Amino acid sequence: MPNLKLLNKKYLTAILFYLFFGLAVNSQEPVDIWSIEEKKTSENFDINQKNKEENTKQNSIYKMQSQKNDEPNIEEDQELISKEIKIVGLYDPAENGLDINMWSKSNGDQILKILKRINKMSLSKDASEILNILLLTNAHYPTINISKDQFLELKSNWLTKNSNFQLIESYLIKNQIANEQPKLAKLLVDDYLSRSEINKACKVFSNIKNSIQDDYLSKFNIYCLINDNKKEEAQLMLDLKKEQGFKNKFYENKINFLMGFTNTPDLEISDDTILDFHLSHRTNPEFKFEPNNSTSKKIWKYLSTSNLLGSIKDIELTDLDKINRIEKATHEKHYSEKELFELYKRFQFNINQLLNIKESTKVLSSIESRALIYQGILITNEIENKLLLINALKNSFKNEGLEKAFDVELKKFLKKIDKDEIPSEYTSFYNYYIDEDETKLTNIKINNKILHQSKMINYFKEDGSSKDITKDLNNLLKKIKKNKKYFFSKKDIILVEAFKSDGIKVSEKFKNLYEISDAEMPSDIQILIDNGDMGNAMLRIVEVIGQDDLKNIDVDTLYFIISTLNQLNTDQLRNRILLKVLPLKV
Repeated sequence: MPNLKLLNKKYLTAILFYLFFGLAVNSQEPVDIWSIEEKKTSENFDINQKNKEENTKQNSIYKMQSQKNDEPNIEEDQELISKEIKIVGLYDPAENGLDINMWSKSNGDQILKILKRINKMSLSKDASEILNILLLTNAHYPTINISKDQFLELKSNWLTKNSNFQLIESYLIKNQIANEQPKLAKLLVDDYLSRSEINKACKVFSNIKNSIQDDYLSKFNIYCLINDNKKEEAQLMLDLKKEQGFKNKFYENKINFLMGFTNTPDLEISDDTILDFHLSHRTNPEFKFEPNNSTSKKIWKYLSTSNLLGSIKDIELTDLDKINRIEKATHEKHYSEKELFELYKRFQFNINQLLNIKESTKVLSSIESRALIYQGILITNEIENKLLLINALKNSFKNEGLEKAFDVELKKFLKKIDKDEIPSEYTSFYNYYIDEDETKLTNIKINNKILHQSKMINYFKEDGSSKDITKDLNNLLKKIKKNKKYFFSKKDIILVEAFKSDGIKVSEKFKNLYEISDAEMPSDIQILIDNGDMGNAMLRIVEVIGQDDLKNIDVDTLYFIISTLNQLNTDQLRNRILLKVLPLKV
């Protein structure tokens, strides 16, 4: 390897300047697992988070233009830049009826307080998507009692919590803020690497225009150059880091082996970071690693995606500590539930234990109890007893913080039971855990007998908002007024109020049909609207929706949500919500 110090200093300086600046590179209190009780809100949150990322891609009500392509396109993405302030975001305000000055009258103290409350929630998919739109829309920074860096940190914290890696990548690349937000960049490349998607991890660096300043990211970048067979560039970057005081014997030994400077594999294994772990794996032809309870989720994921986890078939049933690690890994989706329950089948129980499961579990370990209960579910035909065992097994996992280890298999058991045969005491349990994905209603069915389900709803579709429906609306209201049996519901009122907000003229003679004596608007939200504080008003809407799906929100709350959006003139966003909650679906 050439010695950098022997080179001509002027020549070296010129090379390094060009390359460096031009190169694109819990423990819980025990509970009675046999009890049947209402599910707590926190449990609701956990279940609703399942397959979150997949649902976002397939079922989103917010079809945002900037997410149409999986890969970010730097050439087509244009940054909004002023002379003094670089606007950081992803979406054009007009896409959702927002405003580039939406935060101009927002008090930073209020922003921080509302987001602090929101961050304590497990937001529903609907609330999360609205918050994505709100925080990632191109808009000027708020300036009252909050700094630019604080506001950027709020965006990054939300992206980190939400862990939508497609959004994170688009956000980082479009705005070129990897150096300003290194935590996000690390989160992104670490996620790719933990999935053994090395090329995707390295592609992030090829889309970053500026030189990498963060130590960890620059080490990752050097490795990516080697992986792309750009060893000379990698060596010069490493030499420059060493000239600046970089010292890391572990990393250098791994890089020297990959560069071909030594033929002796470095067998040292480090799981301090996912990059260290990957380098340990790549440079050790006899790599073996036994994870334990303190092993990070990223390492578990790497082992799983790299096919480095041992076979469950080889596990001794007496090694309860190892089985417990398998249960934890199943909860974190590194092992499949099928593998875990195949392991449970291997436990041997006598006929007396299988006939008296509840009593038998009192003298068994928690792992053995779960295996016994699972075997009992398999051999029990009586529906009430089967549901009792399913509920007990779920509670047993939940009691040890492992509830997601019995999720898919639970639904499979429930689907085999006729809903009409469910005993009344298990109805709530059944309805809560049965997979609703297959029964989601998506196609709108027009029902002209009910105003909010009538053809009037087509106005809110993207291709219908320009149509003049004044005549059709007033004719339908005339028929409704003549029908003494018709009940004018709150959803009907919501529809009419939305039309009026858009300038559709409604005859005064129908006023008594839809007038509400009480405004039903929380005073703090109305004050925000009156003060022109769109940002905080929208944050309050996210907080109001919280963990609930929009379709499940009570109609009174829905009324003031739509009323808020009407007053803020966020028509595009409002329309998508109306199409989700008002029409009849089939």
